[in-house]
Amino acid sequence: MRLATLNDGSLDGRLILVSQDGRHATTAPASTLIGALQNWTQAEPALRECAAALEAGKAATLAFDPQRCAAPLPRSPQWLDASAFLNHGRLMETAFGTPPIPDFDTVPVMYQGASDDFLGPHANVPLPSEADGIDFEGEFGVIVGEVPLGASPTQALAAVRLLVQLNDWSLRALGQREVRTGFGFLQAKPSTAFAPFAVTPDELGPAWSDGRLRLRLHIEWNGERFGEPSAAPMNFHFGQLIAHAARTRRLRAGTLIGSGTVSNVERAAGSACIAERRMIEKIDLGEVRSGFMRFGDRVRMEARFENGEPGPFGVLDQRVVDAGRPA
Repeated sequence: MRLATLNDGSLDGRLILVSQDGRHATTAPASTLIGALQNWTQAEPALRECAAALEAGKAATLAFDPQRCAAPLPRSPQWLDASAFLNHGRLMETAFGTPPIPDFDTVPVMYQGASDDFLGPHANVPLPSEADGIDFEGEFGVIVGEVPLGASPTQALAAVRLLVQLNDWSLRALGQREVRTGFGFLQAKPSTAFAPFAVTPDELGPAWSDGRLRLRLHIEWNGERFGEPSAAPMNFHFGQLIAHAARTRRLRAGTLIGSGTVSNVERAAGSACIAERRMIEKIDLGEVRSGFMRFGDRVRMEARFENGEPGPFGVLDQRVVDAGRPA
């Protein structure tokens, strides 16, 4: 089941179901995704019935245009992003010049980001200055139902309702200062962007197992290949990440948990963010050769199965623009 949200000018948009071929959509029986998540036991059967009718040609349809999409979940009760690929975390320690994080191999690292203004898959990304070190970060995430305080990883994994693909935009020059304060990120993390579809785990078949996605995230920067790292080597699975977040608090339905930047040890896979490429250049070549993004630059991200077929999330394709100039 593929769910998307049309940008209708409201805070939560209008929920729709999208056909497997991505050409047609139909209005969902629940008006918003957050409403469906908060009443999932009743909402899911009705949504699945509607999705089946759409595939069978028995539902009223509208042409689907991803340009009209907001983020699948335009705002969330909580957005928590981890660093579940240890290779990326170790490279970032080098980038920021920080000492090794205690228990990094055994306790997930996670920060709380802004959840009130997520960006759609084709929305421009307005930012204040190129000097801030504009960077993309390709990730995957899960949207959960209610998770009780102290849930085990197994219980937490059972709370996964939907999977998403995202770009956790970062401003690296600001991040270097903020990480040293010990208070975590704020200005360094502008609004996160999402591919058009939130999908139920069954959409991935065997590519979703043990709380991990067996997909490659294909990334292009200004039309040129940047990388296609695999999400399979995720060191902490999503059940562990959710349980970590719920250790001292309950999680409300609609909470989003991110994987952190997809990262592989193998250099041939490329990277999912510029900062990682810069550190690899410094290590392998003795100098940093890549700059960060400029106004007008584009980044395109698409998850694909290991056989190269497109994944279920659709395409994230965005342009960075100067927030100080009229669109």
